[in-house]
Amino acid sequence: MASQAGEGVCIVDTDATVEQFLRIAAIRADAILVVVEPYYKSLETGRRMARLGKLQGYDRVALVANKVRDQREREAVYAFAAEHGLEVAGVIPHDERLPEAEWAQSAPLDFDAQSAAVAAIDEMALRLVA
Repeated sequence: MASQAGEGVCIVDTDATVEQFLRIAAIRADAILVVVEPYYKSLETGRRMARLGKLQGYDRVALVANKVRDQREREAVYAFAAEHGLEVAGVIPHDERLPEAEWAQSAPLDFDAQSAAVAAIDEMALRLVA
């Protein structure tokens, strides 16, 4: 996908390690999105990764909450983010179609383009690129 300015869009999905994160953070980009799950250990790791992104000089470092099952988990993510001054770029709902796509060795978009998670990712991507 390319933006209106003709610049490319690159999404990098790495292992969840500080070493991998710092390698990617050394490359200049418009933003860093840190994917977290709605439980404390993941949120705390996301907070630390966001801090590293800020230390690397990124203005926009935001969380993406993944596998969110209900309103209580959604509120917990937003409360944690607010407490730590973090932006939440998007919320991806828990979606049983994603493990099914994995078992089918298929990309979620190809497996079920109408799934709830794919729709949430698409909506978030459109907002971020705009």
